[in-house]
Amino acid sequence: MNMDLTKAKVPTRRAFAERLVEYGEIDKDFVVFESDIGYSTYTHLFGDKYPARYFNMGIQELNTMDAAAGMAAEGRTALVAGYGVFLSMRAIEAVRSFVCYPNLNVKIISSHGGITPAIDGVTHQASEDMAFLSTLPNMKVLVPADTLAAKNCVDLVMKTSGPCFVRLMRDPLYDIYGPEDSFHMAGSHCLREGGDITIAAYGDIVFQALEAAETLSERGIEAEVLDLYSFKPLDYASVRKSIEKTGHLLVAEDHQKRNGMGYDLASYCLREYPVPFDHIGLEDTFAESGDYQSLIEKYGLSAAHITEKAEQIIKK
Repeated sequence: MNMDLTKAKVPTRRAFAERLVEYGEIDKDFVVFESDIGYSTYTHLFGDKYPARYFNMGIQELNTMDAAAGMAAEGRTALVAGYGVFLSMRAIEAVRSFVCYPNLNVKIISSHGGITPAIDGVTHQASEDMAFLSTLPNMKVLVPADTLAAKNCVDLVMKTSGPCFVRLMRDPLYDIYGPEDSFHMAGSHCLREGGDITIAAYGDIVFQALEAAETLSERGIEAEVLDLYSFKPLDYASVRKSIEKTGHLLVAEDHQKRNGMGYDLASYCLREYPVPFDHIGLEDTFAESGDYQSLIEKYGLSAAHITEKAEQIIKK
């Protein structure tokens, strides 16, 4: 694991799209659908190289998902790219009834996850998407944190049977993974070892968790940081191993607290291994338009808030 945080050159949405173009040479049969925002999701890169396998359906996410389901029903893997708010809500009926119910090979490539599209405002911030998609039977959900993780997710979803949802970010943040790191369904990575508290995160909040862990270490608290990039299926075994060692768990996520990963892991701990627990996420509120760092500070998702909450849990 390369533990040096370096500024990412491209957002995960572009990293995924670039690998998708490369994967087009490996698998010459799959197709890509999008709803007139291919220059934002960067799927136009695939369309430029493989125009016969690329379908811009116009601004109609529900019908786009229907068309992809139809193609998948005929035996071809179909990817649908777009903004998370629209794919997880406007198209949710088609995802449920025509993709998940028949368990088809439709891969949903969702850009602008959480409040990472900060400046775009509430209409483009997908802060409920994980709850909607992870609730659907047969759906698998991945959230890569950096460039290499996003590229690995292309290969992972293409080799995984059935529906998959990949949550990507609007803007570049940091790179942390190296070519030696592997990714798989129900997988996770321990980014920092510690014996006092486990901080579980995914996506953009992984970097806030790592920053918080540095601050905590300066204060005599060693935090173990888990990147639970496989949101569903979740790597419960690694969480269990970590909390058996640390005795405390804090979940931090860029999502509504209700029905997010925190709810899932709280339920797991109550059933299997109770520990002092808390959860950071959006407190039943929408965010607003603004600078990303300012928003995560205002809405309690930043490293400073994670640090404070971890100290409170330790005091319990």
